Amino acid sequence: MKVISGNSNPDLALAIVEYLGISLTDATISRFSDMEIRAEINENIRGKDVFVIQSICTPANEYIMELLIIIDALVRASAKRITAVIPYYGYARQDRKTESRAPITAKLVANLITAAGANRVLTMDLHAGQIQGFFDIPVDHLYASTVLLDYLKRNFSGHLVIVSPDAGGADRARAYAKRLNADLAVVDKRREEPGRSEILNIIGEVSGKTAIIIDDMVDTAGTICNAAQVIAEKGAQAVYACCSHAVLSGPAVQRISRSAIERLIVTDSIPLSESAKTLGKITVVSVAELLAKAIHSVHNSESLKPLFV
Repeated sequence: MKVISGNSNPDLALAIVEYLGISLTDATISRFSDMEIRAEINENIRGKDVFVIQSICTPANEYIMELLIIIDALVRASAKRITAVIPYYGYARQDRKTESRAPITAKLVANLITAAGANRVLTMDLHAGQIQGFFDIPVDHLYASTVLLDYLKRNFSGHLVIVSPDAGGADRARAYAKRLNADLAVVDKRREEPGRSEILNIIGEVSGKTAIIIDDMVDTAGTICNAAQVIAEKGAQAVYACCSHAVLSGPAVQRISRSAIERLIVTDSIPLSESAKTLGKITVVSVAELLAKAIHSVHNSESLKPLFV
């Protein structure tokens, strides 16, 4: 087994190989003076089972190209099998035609990864489950709930209510509520335009309870901050939020700092910005062990079922 890291999340890659008991494969991922990406594998990987760890986060276009170029280098170096380990799959929200002449970019990215030479993909908490079907190669889809539920069970008790920030996330919230023996509520939301939302109502009872908003990602944080405000106004004892992917773009950090959210629990699928690290409201739970176990199982042709909650 060989594990190579791109530049998107080196700390997570180091934590993964630590769990695996191996070292990262020596590779140079750099830029030419005109900012073209250069990848050079400095070890023999002929006939090896290679895993490339790369989140497609900000700057997404840079990190997609890094991933594709690394995969191409591995193909030309005669790697036996190449698995793209993508903790956060960028462009996942563009998974369908929302307008008459709109692209389906999540499918385009899948095509690029396949065409570059990847033999399989290992990813986590896709924004839409059907993206697995966009690939013509095997996809192993993990869920961060495995580690997030463990954190919530250890740190929260009493009368809890799990809140979905929109109707689309109700199934996810229901699964958390079932495992935490908590109540369930759903925010009735109308999105006026991308990045902005209007909260209309809360379906369910939150008064006097500790509310935990569950989502797959937080981007500009408008949705969860608006939801938190309404939940607090409805009489919740405290409001927390939990998500798999902390995109935190644009005004997200500022919004969270001024919001009714007492704490935002996220995974390290995306590295936090410096402003997010200093906010004091964000707790990071690592998915390194989960991904390491998945890599170990894929390498040894073992079932990944034990990794699902």
